[in-house]
Amino acid sequence: MLKTLRRNDSVVPRASVVGICVFLAAITWLVFGQTLRYGFINYDDNKYVYENAEVTGNLTLHGIVWAFTHSHANNWHPLTWISHMLDCQLFGLKAGGHHFTNVLLHTIAVLLLFLVLRQMTGALWRSAFVATLFAIHPLRVESVAWVAERKDVLSGVFFMLTLGAYIRYARKQTLARYLIVALLFALGLMSKPMLVTLPFVLLLLDYWPLQRQSSWRRLIVEKIPLLALSAGSCVATLLAQKEAIGLIERLPLWQRVGNAFVSYVVYIWQMLWPANLAPFYPHPKDHLPILGIILASTLLVAITAATFALRKERPYFLTGWLWYLGMLVPVIGLIQVGMQGHADRYTYLPQIGLYFALTWAIGDLSALWHRRREILTAMAAIVIAGLTWCAWKQTS
Repeated sequence: MLKTLRRNDSVVPRASVVGICVFLAAITWLVFGQTLRYGFINYDDNKYVYENAEVTGNLTLHGIVWAFTHSHANNWHPLTWISHMLDCQLFGLKAGGHHFTNVLLHTIAVLLLFLVLRQMTGALWRSAFVATLFAIHPLRVESVAWVAERKDVLSGVFFMLTLGAYIRYARKQTLARYLIVALLFALGLMSKPMLVTLPFVLLLLDYWPLQRQSSWRRLIVEKIPLLALSAGSCVATLLAQKEAIGLIERLPLWQRVGNAFVSYVVYIWQMLWPANLAPFYPHPKDHLPILGIILASTLLVAITAATFALRKERPYFLTGWLWYLGMLVPVIGLIQVGMQGHADRYTYLPQIGLYFALTWAIGDLSALWHRRREILTAMAAIVIAGLTWCAWKQTS
C-alpha cells in the first residue's frame, strides 16, 4: 500500500510541495514573528540566558566543556546551552535575536514534519494540514515564544531529522544509515531528554504507516541501541533533577496518578478548545474530585480499547493515540518535578499523534461526501484561521 501511495503522490508537481512549504513558513512567522520585538521575561529566561555567566560569556571552549559536564536549572541538555551561547555570541543580550532563533527552529521543525509525513504516507494535503496544526496551534506558543523553552524547538528539529533518517533506514537497512539515526537521536536527547520515548514512536511507525511488521522481535532488537541511549539520558536527567524531584515527597503516589489521568484529558480538551491558557497551572494536589479522576481514566481506557479494536481498518488511530500517550509519559507527573499540574509546552511533540490520527480519520470518513474537496477545504480554512488568530493573541 505504501509503495502505491508514493507512486500516486509522485505525480504531484514539485511546485505544490514548494508552495506548501512557503505557506507553512509564512503562517509560522505570521504568528510568531511578533516575538522579535519582545524582551526576555523573568520566568526562567534569567537562569537560562541573561543572568547565566556561562551563557553570556559567548561560545567558548570553556563554555562547551561546562555545557557537557554540568547540570544547571535542574537540566542536563548541553546542545541547548550551546545554542544559547551561540545566540549571545551573535546577538548579545538583544532578546529579539534569541526569539529569532526560536522561531527559526520551530519553522524548520514544521517543514521537516510535513516532508517526513509525506514521505511516510504519500498523502500531500493531509500531511500539510497536520504540519499546519503543529505550526500554529496556541499550545505551541509557550514552546516558541519563551526563550527558555529553546530546548523544545531544538529537540523538535532533531526529532524530525531522526524520523527522516529512520525512513531512509527502513527502505534500505545498512549500518551507516542506522548510525545516522542513532547520532541524530543522541543529539535530540542532548537538546531535551523528553525524547527518550522516540524508540517507542519508531516502533509505532513500523506498524503504521511503514508497515514493517514481518518480525516484531527483530524490530524490537533493532531498537535496543536506541533504548540504551534513552536509558543513559534518563540517568543523566535524574541526577540533574534530584533536588527538584525532592518535591515528590510532598505528593503521594495516588495524587500523582490521578493528576496524570486528568492531565491527559485536559491536554485533549485544550487541543480542541485552546482557551484560558497560562504559563503555569498549579498542581491540584488532593483537590481533584474522585469522580473526575474516574471519568478521565475511564475515557482513556475506552479510547485505547477502541483504537485496538479498529487497528486493522484504521491503523492510524492506534499509532496516533499511543504516540500521544507514550510521549507524554516522561512529563505526565508520575515522577513529579516542580509544582505544576501540567504545562502547555509538554504537548509540543506528543500532540502530533492526535493531529494525524484525526486528520486521517476525517479524510477517510468523508470519502463518500458530495463535493468533498470543497467542504474539507472550507473546514480546514476555518480551523486554520481560528487557530492562527488565537495563537497570535496568545503570543502577544
